[in-house]
Amino acid sequence: MGNRQGALTDMTQITRDFRGQWMQKEPMSRHTTWKIGGPADLFAMPADEADLAGLIRGCREREIPWMVVGSGSNLLVADNGIRGVVIHLGRAFSDRRLDDCRLTAGGGCALSGLARLAVKAGLQGLEFACGIPASLGGAVAMNAGAHGGSMENIVRWADVIDDEGRIRRYQGEEMDFAYRHSRLQGEKAIVVRVGMELRWGDQEALERWMEEKLTLRRKSQPLDFPNAGSVFLNPPGSLSAGRLIDEAGMKGFAIGGAQVSERHANFIVNRGGATAADVLALIDTVRARVLATCGIELKSEVRVIGDSGGQVDGWGTEDSHQRG
Repeated sequence: MGNRQGALTDMTQITRDFRGQWMQKEPMSRHTTWKIGGPADLFAMPADEADLAGLIRGCREREIPWMVVGSGSNLLVADNGIRGVVIHLGRAFSDRRLDDCRLTAGGGCALSGLARLAVKAGLQGLEFACGIPASLGGAVAMNAGAHGGSMENIVRWADVIDDEGRIRRYQGEEMDFAYRHSRLQGEKAIVVRVGMELRWGDQEALERWMEEKLTLRRKSQPLDFPNAGSVFLNPPGSLSAGRLIDEAGMKGFAIGGAQVSERHANFIVNRGGATAADVLALIDTVRARVLATCGIELKSEVRVIGDSGGQVDGWGTEDSHQRG
């Protein structure tokens, strides 16, 4: 108890020179698309890059763990919450600027909003992201993609703040992009600004294409219940995780308040009162059933973070967050 109280005292001390907003014991269920998660010891929204760098240095000096959360998509927070500091990039990191075919934006920008901005300007290359509920920083970190497009095709550089509070710039070719992967998944850093290169296109055609994809998303995905997007990665080849789960007879299966969606089997929805434990148990059950039925082991793309009762997992960038 004494160590715990000491850690909390240290966290309040690092806010002395912090100019942004911060809250203690903030429920993470307010900051995840699943609407699940216990409290974070400290939830901080920096005022600018210098404020963020100072906060990270303060955490490092006091050996306080920290992580960043964007839109909270593809993110499952433990029921016991998160020990340490959760950083969220808010309005101060939502600037955006168009210069010819170049789009520069803060890591806290909503990815779908940037897609609409680009299409409205007649720019092509980001429209694939119109339905992805992620922050820009998280999308870069996880190399988000859909409809044949992905971030690696348009990112030219990314500014990050590392775990020593230093600002670094990675060129696109230094990001080690691969399917749902970038070098940032192996580093403790926060994406604060991204430079993207788009190309001119037919605005009306792009708007029609985008509306078609959004309509399909509304029809095929369970948007009427809190969810975190696709739970499992599609296996190599042309196999669909959702189809495998459906063939295994798991569509509609529920544990507690968590249920495999009846609309799309690769989604787990919060039907009301679902806990992180419910979701984890359901993920394990689905994976075991698909393996037994189809002989294929599914891999989850959900990032699980927080205090699972004795072990703290998931510190660093989301994702997710910095996924989502």
